[in-house]
Amino acid sequence: MADPPFGFGLPGDRDKEPDDPQQPSGAGQSPGAGGPFGALGPLGDPQQFADALRQFADLMAWKGGPVNWDLAKNVARHAVVAEGDPSVLDSQRHQVDEALRLADLWLGDVTTFPSGIRSTQAWSRSEWVEATLPVWSKLCDPIAAKAVETMGGMFTLDPDDLGDLPPEMRTAMSAVGGGLGGLAPMMQQIGGAMVGGQTGAAVGALAREVVSSTDIGLPLGPEGTAALLPAGITEFGRGLSVDDDEIRLFLALREAAHQRLFGHVPWLRASLLGAVEEYARGMTVDTSLLRSAMPQVDLTNPEALREALAGGALFQPEDTPEQKNALARLETALALVEGWVATVVDAAAGHRLPHADALAEAIRRRRATGGPAERTFATLVGLELRPRRLREAAVIWQGLTEARGIDGRDALWAHPDLLPTAEDFDDPDGFVRGRPELDISSLETGAEDGTADEDGTAGPAETPGDKAAGDDTG
Repeated sequence: MADPPFGFGLPGDRDKEPDDPQQPSGAGQSPGAGGPFGALGPLGDPQQFADALRQFADLMAWKGGPVNWDLAKNVARHAVVAEGDPSVLDSQRHQVDEALRLADLWLGDVTTFPSGIRSTQAWSRSEWVEATLPVWSKLCDPIAAKAVETMGGMFTLDPDDLGDLPPEMRTAMSAVGGGLGGLAPMMQQIGGAMVGGQTGAAVGALAREVVSSTDIGLPLGPEGTAALLPAGITEFGRGLSVDDDEIRLFLALREAAHQRLFGHVPWLRASLLGAVEEYARGMTVDTSLLRSAMPQVDLTNPEALREALAGGALFQPEDTPEQKNALARLETALALVEGWVATVVDAAAGHRLPHADALAEAIRRRRATGGPAERTFATLVGLELRPRRLREAAVIWQGLTEARGIDGRDALWAHPDLLPTAEDFDDPDGFVRGRPELDISSLETGAEDGTADEDGTAGPAETPGDKAAGDDTG
């Protein structure tokens, strides 16, 4: 009979007994060799065994959905603290508050959107994890649920598919609900813990690179809360030869600009997060990679799954039009948000901060390449949260500012159909000059009374506003 699946051993198996005198201690074992139970494998210290039992019982008791988000939070916080997470001092909180308020004041001259800040925060990395995990869970649940479901499906075999088995074993397997199917619920719980641990490790790693609540272009924090991470600001400034106060103020401008945009474009937050979820729903799970990784998994070692999956992509995008459209929509939206933020920050900081251009270029390089933690997260969810065409989007927003002024530029956020598309990035000047008569009055009226004006024409040519209004009439 083949070896038991996924590292499980049988009691009394001399080939696996740790006290076998014919086998040196630890011989032939590798990290995770005890299977998903880690310390529940070879018996050692009784206290360690008892602790492992309690830990496993806690994991099995999770009832909050397919992914164990309590474990994810604990792993993320542990990863952050293990690498050093200094507490935020009162003086740092004061500096952050002053920088955000001054930045918000400066932005009032360069955008029509009013302040989106209701409170200011200076977060430690652990506080960033706490504040953003609810959004991460929303983004990751669709794809993570697939992995959990796949793990349960590995144990839906029929005994007849396993060849010649002793009658006693065949009877026993049938008694637990369709062969190995009786293990499926337990393996789904283990899968939820595995994915939760892997997600927590990725979020914890990302916490070491971010500088604010909107650093990766998504609204991760509570609505209306502008937050900076003093530790992240210090790390960002290494090697730049720029004064700390100037760096803090520049990053505060970016955070405050994001808050204005997310706070006063009502459809934007849901659209961005919805695009991520739509993309995630189209992913498939590489079952062969998951199956090969299982023997190396140790629930007492959250890094085990990441190491076991290293070099492989567990989640694979489906090559469907819907999947491609979701990815294109997300990348375009991220680029438009980042391009607008870069444009207004440049207008506010250009004549006030001596090193504004150098700091803006540092941000562009950082967002274009992504850090190690961002790449780790991309491996986890199959998605890189990067605006690939940031420069093209910034050119469009700058051109719109020059051609139509601040009011005309910001008015395009009134409706998603008015915004540039991915095709417009190929001809930024064509978009800027090609719709000079754009009239959004019908959309503004519709936003007020819940309907769309049926004759929202803007000139001889049909505009996106006309199309949107026409669609409402059937």
